[in-house]
This record gives sequence, structure tokens and C-alpha cells, in this order.
Amino acid sequence: MMIIFCSFNCSIITLESSYKMENIGFAEVNLHNKMKYFNLLLLTCCCLISACKSPVRENSARVDKPNILFLLADDLGYGDLSCFGSSDIETPNLDALAAGGIQLRNFYASSGVCTPSRAAILTGRYPLRFDIRQHFRDIRGEYLPVQEVSLPWLLKHNGYRTFHIGKWHLGGLQEHQCTARSRGEASVNPGPLEHGFDHYLVNLEDTIRGELLKKARLYRDGGRYMVRNDRRADPVEDHWTDIKAREAMAMIDSSLDSGHPFYINLWFDVPHTPYEPAPEPHLGKYKKRGYTGNKLFYCSMVSHMDACIGQIIEHLEELGIRDNTLIVFTSDNGPAFFGSTGYFKGGKADLHEGGIRVPFIAAWPGRISSGVVSTGLVAAHVDLLPTFCDAAGIIYDQSRLDGINIMPWLRGEDTDLPHRELFWQLDHYDFYPQPGDKPKPYSTTSLLIGKHKLLADSLLPVELFDLRDDPSEMKNKLDERAAFADSLSGKIKEYLAAPRMSHKSH
Repeated sequence: MMIIFCSFNCSIITLESSYKMENIGFAEVNLHNKMKYFNLLLLTCCCLISACKSPVRENSARVDKPNILFLLADDLGYGDLSCFGSSDIETPNLDALAAGGIQLRNFYASSGVCTPSRAAILTGRYPLRFDIRQHFRDIRGEYLPVQEVSLPWLLKHNGYRTFHIGKWHLGGLQEHQCTARSRGEASVNPGPLEHGFDHYLVNLEDTIRGELLKKARLYRDGGRYMVRNDRRADPVEDHWTDIKAREAMAMIDSSLDSGHPFYINLWFDVPHTPYEPAPEPHLGKYKKRGYTGNKLFYCSMVSHMDACIGQIIEHLEELGIRDNTLIVFTSDNGPAFFGSTGYFKGGKADLHEGGIRVPFIAAWPGRISSGVVSTGLVAAHVDLLPTFCDAAGIIYDQSRLDGINIMPWLRGEDTDLPHRELFWQLDHYDFYPQPGDKPKPYSTTSLLIGKHKLLADSLLPVELFDLRDDPSEMKNKLDERAAFADSLSGKIKEYLAAPRMSHKSH
């Protein structure tokens, strides 16, 4: 009622001002005009009452609490989108998203493989804080510790409905673990619900997933082995990427009906192996180009993901909430096999730029400038938690985080670029999913300070690059700047000596 009363008064003020513009005093209006405008005011009140019942109206009015849609690709390379220079793959929807927002050309994954990056995204902290140095293998009982305050937890406790859809790879999704949690049994590995999500839909991440990977049936048969909120979901005979897109749209509708803003963690498996034919028209598009084999499948998979993202954005527009939705797209690490690193060296499972430099797009109509390509701002996965919290107006403990809030730069409010220091630790992988040999010398730690990047084998410096002059990492300056490299290795030593939580079951 208070909202209606205030609106009624505003209507009177507006009408009074209108009369003054015509040099007519409000008290001097004749009875006929008084009745006409009184009826108009009554009509305005009726419209306001009706609008208060509309979920779209309620959602769109919460300008201080935007919806947040976070899209994460798996093993997508820096050069795999048209807007980032790809001539092999068409991504019109992501290109349009980029044209309506900002692209960051210096955005980093927090690891060269998936699990550490995902932990960094949800916590705003380096994976080393949890001693996560490689991808999880569920048979080891590994999981992201729930003691750490996570992004979905913060959003959930500040009025958001939180959803996770798609690949998880942070532990706790073996079938017996999901079953135990659904029964309320204690001392079991945590899953998405324990990390602050209200709802989730995933594939089982145990031997079944391994079999689907080996048989190259993950995308075509993934709908048969789903878990929704710790319970096996009814099997669906459809492409796994399409299922995830539909689930996201259903959760958008559900959140809108509830009157709460949403945070959706939509984590695609694409274009991670196995390479499978995407549905038409995506496969046929690249057949016409003469592509064959895994390259054909890879390109069709990325185009299919792009089309699904387009469907979701169109759904937001149809609901009238696109302007109040922040959309962010990136990848968990560099590409494998048929993906493109652009002009960078290395790839997945490597700490050279090709393994950790990934595409980044952010769009929020009216809040983030459109058509911006930033080559100055350096940002990373660890920055997402504080950035999303800023967008949502949430106070958080910055002292716990390794990331920074980059929203002022995305909005164009701050032109002074922050001096960045970023750290990576990754166990050595003999497996190197790229054509050719893994770049030598091998490194397991890396430190970026300003324009300089040091790669080391644990504490032993092996390469030093000036990324501003040499982004392709072709000119090792270690010998000519040995003293500077030693000072950077001292900082690496500090990182490696920092306390760590355990991520394993005991």
C-alpha cells in the first residue's frame, strides 16, 4: 500500500507541474477538468496495483539486485570464438553478447586444468589455499571444503536463488554420495547443495561418466545419468547441452515466479572430449566447409553451445529481464587437441599463456559499456566472486580473497589500471592434450607481476617473459635478469609456504 500511496502523490505532483507549465493554477481548474484528472489518477492507481502482481515488474524493479548468469565453457581456447579471432567456428550469439558488452583480452584461468579453476571461481581464492593442484578423481574422495565461504552461499544469504547446472568436478557426485546425502547421512562428501546452491542438475561423476567418455557418448547419452538435488533424475533422450539450456530457462522462470533474483552457474561440458557430432544444423554447417573427423565435431559442438546460449538470452528478453541481468562468459582453462590458443604458446595442462589465457565477455545493458575491447585490464577467475558481489550490492570479507573487484573497470568508472599479481600452481602433467610436445622447460608454478611472468619448477626459475613486448613467450629473459627472477621466486616461496585446507576425505 505504501508503494501505491507514494505513486499517487507523484502523479499529483506531475499533473500540478503540467498545469503550471500552461500558466493555469491547480486550484483554478474547472470542475470538469478536476473530474477528468481525478479519474486519470484512479486509473493510474489501478495500473500500479496490477503491476505489483506482475513477477516481471517485481524483478525488473530491483535495479540493485540484478540477476546473474555465469556461463563457463570447458577447454575452450582463447581463439575459439569469432569475436576473439576464430575463422574456423561461427559464434554469432557470443559475438552479439560481446558487441553489447566488454571483452577482456587479458583474462586468466586460475589453473591449466578444470578442478582448480572451478574452486577459484566459487571461492575467490587461489586453488593452492585448498592444496588443489590437479583435477579431481572422485575415486580418491576429493572435494572442495565446505568450510570456505562460497559465492553461491553469499548470494543465497542475500536474497538470491542459486542454481548450478552442468559439469561440477568439485567432488561429491558419485551415486552413493548423492544417495547418502539424500538420506541425511552425516560425514559424506559435500555436493552443490552444501556449497550454497538451492538447486542443481548434473551428470553422475563416477564410473558411468568414465564409460561415457570412453565410448564418446557423453553428450548424446548424458541425459540418462543425471542427478537433480541428490536424487537420480528421470532419463531424458536428448543432447546433454540442450538439456542444460532448458533447465536454465526453467530455473529463470522459477526464480521470476518466486520474486527473487537468480544466480545461475551454467557450466557446459563443451568442448571437452569426447568429440561428438552436435545436432543439426550445426554439424551440417561445417560439413559444407569440408571439415571431417574430430575437427568437424569440435566446431559443431561449440556452435551448438553458442546457439543454446542464444536461446537463453532470447528467453530473458521475452521475459523483460535482460536489462537487469549480468551475463558473464569464459572458459575454465586453455584448449585441448582441436581448440585454438590464438597466438599463445602451450595449452591445457600447461602454465604458458595458451593454457591459462581464456576469452572473457561481460554484458549488462546500461551498466557495462557496449562494444569495448579491453587490452589493459588484467583479471582472473579469482576476481569473479568479489565482482559479482559488487554487482549484487553484497558486503564480503576482502581480506579472505585473492581476487579483486573489477566491476568499476567493467563499468568504465575507473580508468587507472590495477597493478596485478597472480599466482598459479599445477602438478606436472605428462599428458599434454595438444598437437606436438609440451613446451620445455617444464614448470609447476608461475607468478605474474605487472608485465613480467616467471615460470618455475617449484622454486627453481626456468623462464622469465615480458608479456607486454612478448605475449607469445618466445624470448626468455631469465639469464639477463637473473637477480629480478630470484626476487620473484622469493614471492613464489611465500605462496607455497602459505597454510592450506585439506580437500580429501579422511
